Amino acid sequence: MTSKITYLGDLRTTSTHLQSGTEILSDAPTDNHGKGEAFSPTDLVANALGSCMVSIMAIKSKDLDFDLVGSTVSVTKIMQAEPRKIAKIIIVLDMAIATTDKNKTILERVAMNCPVLLSLNTDIEKEITFNWK
Repeated sequence: MTSKITYLGDLRTTSTHLQSGTEILSDAPTDNHGKGEAFSPTDLVANALGSCMVSIMAIKSKDLDFDLVGSTVSVTKIMQAEPRKIAKIIIVLDMAIATTDKNKTILERVAMNCPVLLSLNTDIEKEITFNWK
């Protein structure tokens, strides 16, 4: 098993990563009967995309002998009403490093092949922007 989810009531869950013991609280969004006081499950999906992209870029950047520390990723999730699902995810990667055009191309290609991006339904529109120093 990877994780265990416990329903807490009031449309909240806690997810425990079994290997590390780390916990994530989730809450239904305010537009779907929740309090919106934590990531919603669909927020976590969109966030996983941004996290995966920058993480896989960081792995490759080590091979290229530099680090992406300080880089940030902005995530915007847009929901569709009927049926209720993620319609679009907007990812903006602000890279905190100046590097060669060749390295930029390599890292962008790596990011566009991250496992989360490849796992998302093709019906979800993905808008990805890379901003380099």
